[in-house]
Amino acid sequence: MKKMTIRRFFPAACYICLLFFFACQTNQVQTNASSKNAEIVEATIVKAPFGTAPGGSAVDIYTLTNANGMEARITNYGGILVSLKVPGRNGNLEDVTLGYDSLSQYIADSPYFGALVGRYGNRIGKARFTLEGAEYKLAANNGPNHLHGGLKGFDKVVWQAEVLTVKPVDSPTNHGGVGLRLHYRSPDMEEGYPGNLNVQVIYILTDSAELCIKYSAQTDKTTIINLTHHSYFNLTGGMKDDVLGHVLQINADSFIPVDETLIPTGEIRSLNDSPLDFRKAKPIGRDINAIDTQLRFGQGYDHCWVLGRPNPGGELNLAATVFEPVSGRVMEVLTSEPGLQFYSGNFLDGAYTGKGGRVYNDRDGFCLETEHFPDSPNRPVFPSVMLKSGDTYRTTTVYRFSVK
Repeated sequence: MKKMTIRRFFPAACYICLLFFFACQTNQVQTNASSKNAEIVEATIVKAPFGTAPGGSAVDIYTLTNANGMEARITNYGGILVSLKVPGRNGNLEDVTLGYDSLSQYIADSPYFGALVGRYGNRIGKARFTLEGAEYKLAANNGPNHLHGGLKGFDKVVWQAEVLTVKPVDSPTNHGGVGLRLHYRSPDMEEGYPGNLNVQVIYILTDSAELCIKYSAQTDKTTIINLTHHSYFNLTGGMKDDVLGHVLQINADSFIPVDETLIPTGEIRSLNDSPLDFRKAKPIGRDINAIDTQLRFGQGYDHCWVLGRPNPGGELNLAATVFEPVSGRVMEVLTSEPGLQFYSGNFLDGAYTGKGGRVYNDRDGFCLETEHFPDSPNRPVFPSVMLKSGDTYRTTTVYRFSVK
């Protein structure tokens, strides 16, 4: 196990003791720290083995802890956020994500719990698209459609990992912390996508209770790309209840209607008089069973809300806010993306046994996936997802936590 520890203040005697202590340790690297009123406050990154992926690659798990004790555990298999411990109203840290206890469970069967999704997050209709006059056929892994990058998307590969010290100037929110850089080279025509694609994702756990995700990518041939993060959240902590009582607000005036296979119709529709309207905060469960064709197609919420134009420069807009009344936890979602897919856990049907032996049922978790729109390669009126050689894809998302 490899431990990276951050120190900013120590009395001289303690410092001498620590020099002796660290001289006895192996593979230890200084990263970052903070202090308060002469108290030692540490932010750490701990690396440990997590198992072996299909094909024999060793997989690790990294535990990032900020100066206030908030903790994120991330594995380089699929870039999966395995757990995220966040304080509640009474100060206790609890895990607010769904997932598994072991790598073997993620490998065997997972509905993208906590994963990085690519090359294309969400759905592509009829599992094909045309780009620069050439048609590309993809895996039809969601009925007749292509979903989340195919049979072996970015959620099922082993990424190269590097531990980072993050200074405020390097953070999208100007708050320092600890980070993990992940890199993956997707070869030309992997899962049917053209171009050799070099992808970098940086997770940053700041000392201001934020989990920041910075994405970038470059290609040697024109391709399409739409990366996202797929955590299932439950802010009760430790899965004390379902998410129907969570109070959600989405800062969007319109959404993208879908057909019975959940592919966009091409329309962008106003949220006026719609049960999908979350402009005013309301419990997730209030209208989820309303008599509405869109809710029937998705068996609940599984739609993309239109946030506005993409911000390639990385400027962040507040997309959504979630409040869990019992724990007091608040999660804000900030992004540079034009869309937000809200999924209310409609297909968690009891087939998944997660952390601590907990069986996950419908509405036990929700996803807020920042993204470009579904089926954009086949919808010229939607914001473009094309990436050309020489250009760089960039996008940023922040999950910010607080208590009220």
